[in-house]
Amino acid sequence: MTESTEHGVRLGTVQETLLIPLYGRAVENRKQDAVLRDPRAEEIVASIDYDFGRFDNLPSLIGAVLRTSLLDRWVAEFLAEHPDGTVVEIGTGLNARYDRVDNGRTRWFDLDLPDVIELRRTFFDDTSRRTMVTASVTDETWADAVAAESDGPYLFAAEAVLPYLAEPDVRHVVDLLAERFPGALLALDTAGPWIISHQDEHDALSKVEAKMRWACADPALLADWQPGTRVLASHTLTSLPPQMYDELPTTYREMLSGLAEQRLPQVEEYRLTLVQLPRPERRR
Repeated sequence: MTESTEHGVRLGTVQETLLIPLYGRAVENRKQDAVLRDPRAEEIVASIDYDFGRFDNLPSLIGAVLRTSLLDRWVAEFLAEHPDGTVVEIGTGLNARYDRVDNGRTRWFDLDLPDVIELRRTFFDDTSRRTMVTASVTDETWADAVAAESDGPYLFAAEAVLPYLAEPDVRHVVDLLAERFPGALLALDTAGPWIISHQDEHDALSKVEAKMRWACADPALLADWQPGTRVLASHTLTSLPPQMYDELPTTYREMLSGLAEQRLPQVEEYRLTLVQLPRPERRR
């Protein structure tokens, strides 16, 4: 359990991991040539009494920023095609993605566990288009609330969430989304077997107690769980979309090129994937 006297912060073991990408975005925002801008992250880090210094100079902070940037792109592309669509951030943490990509029309839901939402309300407010929802992603009640308040189409962004669940729970979540929101898009990250078995050696995760549980060798297996599911895009950090890669600072491109040549399992087994869940007519 992570505790802080300021703001009465209390986070469970897995929930503590949200502080890693938060700090990554804050550090990135300070750079002159940043991959993304997130001034809210800097403000939040400055106001939380937590030893963020344990994550200083860790390579995985850059990976977390690149992951967030790619999901930002996918959400922005979705909203460009569906301006009145609905976005649900599964395990929203202290992410300010809405502030970065809002188009002035989307309906947005921020979903997370009670302790996280309590902390989040210190820094963010509900609005007429943006609502915080307190629930576990495995609890079906949140889906009822989202469906009752929005019409879709839907994009669900699950960033740094599903790998911490056991595989049966991940399957339950995918089944729930497919049944309640057919045809929806799901953006997620997956970690392969080598990563799961070596996570005690991870530069950031080795500094917290949380452990990833779902080993996914290939995100395409979601189509086995839900026939008709389509993989629209799947990338490692060394095979980002060309347009995104070309826009990165030179130092980042050089770093990723070097990693690509090494083909390290901790890099190649980590994937960012966008899938479309089956539409009703494609079900078997």
